[in-house]
Amino acid sequence: MKPRLAGILELIVFYGLLGVIALSAIPYGTVEPWWVALFECLVFVLALLTIVEAFLSGTLRVEGLSLLLPLLLLALFILFQSLSFLSARDAAGVTSRDIAISADPYNSRLFAIKLFALVTAGALLRRYTYTSRRLRALVYVVIGIGIASALFALFRKNTQSGPTFLLPNLTIDDRNFGQFINKNHFAYLMEMSLGPTLALLLTGLRNRGRVVLLLPMAGLLWTALVISNSRGGVLGSLCEVLFLCVMLDPVGYLAQKYAGDNDLQKRKRLPAAAGGMVLRGLLILAMLVLFVYGVAWIGGEPVVNNFQSAAADFGTSGAPNNANTSRRQMWAISWKVFKDHPLAGIGFGAYWIGVTKYHDASGELTPQQAHNDYLDLLAAGGLIGLALVTWFAVIFVVRARERLHSLDPFCRVACLGALTGIFGVAVHSFLDFGLHVTVNAAVFVVLIVVATARMRQLEGSPSCSHPVSTG
Repeated sequence: MKPRLAGILELIVFYGLLGVIALSAIPYGTVEPWWVALFECLVFVLALLTIVEAFLSGTLRVEGLSLLLPLLLLALFILFQSLSFLSARDAAGVTSRDIAISADPYNSRLFAIKLFALVTAGALLRRYTYTSRRLRALVYVVIGIGIASALFALFRKNTQSGPTFLLPNLTIDDRNFGQFINKNHFAYLMEMSLGPTLALLLTGLRNRGRVVLLLPMAGLLWTALVISNSRGGVLGSLCEVLFLCVMLDPVGYLAQKYAGDNDLQKRKRLPAAAGGMVLRGLLILAMLVLFVYGVAWIGGEPVVNNFQSAAADFGTSGAPNNANTSRRQMWAISWKVFKDHPLAGIGFGAYWIGVTKYHDASGELTPQQAHNDYLDLLAAGGLIGLALVTWFAVIFVVRARERLHSLDPFCRVACLGALTGIFGVAVHSFLDFGLHVTVNAAVFVVLIVVATARMRQLEGSPSCSHPVSTG
């Protein structure tokens, strides 16, 4: 009875998480406080069910603890930033206030709770993604969320005629796109969905059925991304294509061709390698030309003009009325914040108030984010935050590299697709802050799980946890 109940709870938690992540894409990507709170509550309820399932099944271990530990410590560090240790009085000595590391302790606590919910979701997915079927479910959910969002975005783009569209904040405004208030946040989701789609497509060119199914999907995702007119999104998708060109060996068969004759292999190794590099270079050049032409053709004049206006955004002129909110100015401000708070930063979630003393402007507009997640990390968490995130990144790369050498072909392709999506986000994050949106952060967590999941050996099938020996 207990094993059967544990199995039912396991299915509820795994597919419940996928449903929660998918539904979080609907209300603007889950950015408003009540929707964020609902997302967090649902994740924690599923975590409680997991505890019950663990006791019933007798498996209390936490999968991938070494990968989760840096993020858990980061959440604790953010809570520490929000604690008050000192008191200060005004010039009259009448009023007092508590002083914390964070410039906004309340928002830092909310940020810590949200991060803990995302880490919990990742831990639950890691625990229950131990079969090829569930790994496929994760990949298909990422692609499905992207396809649904792209279809909605294009439908809205071509049909909206009134001031709003279904959701009250979806106005006729160049700044929003799809169900997102910020078009750049929509581009993040397209990049993460495009990565697995392209990997599945390019590694299955011999499978006509897969090509027929995936090629229109990839075209739809990329078309929606280009039409969204996000410069960072277009750049990120280009980097995804280049990443795949580098990771996929177009002449890998040459090495296998001479594997049966060691002497011949030695004689042909250098020409084959040189030919492979030349062919890869030509492929990358062709993809660059095709990409640029495709962007200009699909996006049209608005996209071209948006790229031409990049000089103003990265220049020193800023916005009208001395608002000083261009990316270059916000990056300079963020660097000043880091230099003044190098160890522990000004607090996660506190950027909007922590930069006010450094923002020499009219006050008409107050920067809410650094528009660069790396500078935002330095400003918010200082060297401590940077060290914890770097620790996580190193462990992630090691785990993902093992999965790229898996015996299971789908595990390798899924890992490559996840890494492609993550790479696109990493590039885009130099320009924007899309991971602050709940659904993007949740899908990013799913990609991390896909890239690092360990499969169990079932009925003699190849396992993702056993890399191919290179010795």
